[in-house]
Amino acid sequence: MEKHVVVIYPHPDDESFGAAGTIAKFREEGVPVTYLCGTLGEMGRNMGSPIFANRETLPEIRKKELIDACEVLDMNLEMLGYRDKTIEFEDRNQIALDLKSYLDKIKPSLVITHYPDYAVHPDHNALGAAAIEAVRLMNPEDRPTVWAQAISNDYEEVLGKPEIENDITAIFDKKIDAIFAHASQAQGVLGQRRDEASVNIDLKEIAKQNMGIERFYIWKF
Repeated sequence: MEKHVVVIYPHPDDESFGAAGTIAKFREEGVPVTYLCGTLGEMGRNMGSPIFANRETLPEIRKKELIDACEVLDMNLEMLGYRDKTIEFEDRNQIALDLKSYLDKIKPSLVITHYPDYAVHPDHNALGAAAIEAVRLMNPEDRPTVWAQAISNDYEEVLGKPEIENDITAIFDKKIDAIFAHASQAQGVLGQRRDEASVNIDLKEIAKQNMGIERFYIWKF
């Protein structure tokens, strides 16, 4: 059993769309989980459907949604305070040292983050790279295992099959509750997937079809 799991993603809702089922499984086992969330997603394009946010109100709305989602998943939350869509321009070593300071205090046995270069969004790639660097900077005997999540369309043909495949359909309602806690984002993201499927089916079914298995690579240092 893991001792403590730390999840490192840049945006509110990354944890819910990406790893909520895995997080919920760990919490069912009694494993503490802490989310280090990089930004408030304040530059996001989705403003709710129907629209209920604007550029000025979105940061506070997404902050509350993040807190609500973490309550759904029963995990600790630390907001790192970086600016949305700028992480790639920050000093990566400094971010890595910042993340390492959290890891040194928490002493996790497992870190979950994005797989650099295969996570689509520049913030995903940059924070994932910084998280992996943070773990690399730790004493080898203290390093947690790193699970890296790739989400690009071509990741499997380039990287091979992920070592970790968590079927989370048995607790999928928890993932859905976490996703829909991010009300400003959920309809837009899932609606887009429904449009791509060209069928008129329930958003929850779209989510289950697309996100019933959470996959991760084990990072090799």
